[in-house]
Formats: sequence, C-alpha cells, structure tokens
Amino acid sequence: MKIAFTTKGTDWDAEIDPRFGRTEYLLLYDDETKTLQSIDNREINQKQHGAGPQTAQKITELDVQLLITGNGPGGNAAMVLEKAGVRILTGYANLSAKDAYQRFLSEK
Repeated sequence: MKIAFTTKGTDWDAEIDPRFGRTEYLLLYDDETKTLQSIDNREINQKQHGAGPQTAQKITELDVQLLITGNGPGGNAAMVLEKAGVRILTGYANLSAKDAYQRFLSEK
C-alpha cells in the first residue's frame, strides 16, 4: 500500500502539515517495499485557486491508497480522492510522519 503524508519536510522526521492543498511536501511511503519518497509541492503556492483539487490529482496520479494529514482536504479535493478510492485520515497535525505512521498502525 502507498501512503501519502502532507508534511513540512522531506523525511520521516518531518512534521505533518495541517494544510492539505498547500502542503509543502507529500511524503510517500510504500509499506510493501519499505521505500520513502518526497514530492515537492511548494509550487502550488503560486496558484490563486484550486490548490486542493490539484494536490488531490497529484496524489491520485501517484497511485496512493491512503492519505494521512492534519485538517484534511476541502470538499472538491475530497471528492477527487474519494473517486480514486483514496482513504483519508485526518487529525495527525503536530506529529512527525514517522509518529503518524506508528499511530496509524496502532489504530488499524
């Protein structure tokens, strides 16, 4: 399963970004291959409108099955993710990506 985290940095120690659409980075973890990849999303801050749906589209193109974030996506972005079958978990702000992953595993 591929998991996307909205983060403020590029590694496991990066703090979860509570924002979805304008998150600085998407940290991808493939729990089958145990690989971690960082996707720079900072260019989205140049967009006046549609940041959420554009970030959601990026996540669907990366074939993600689970999103772990802070406050979560807005309506249009959530609709894009739901149509793609991406499960959304919110309420992980102020945790590192690694701690968020561990919390997800313990609540599974």
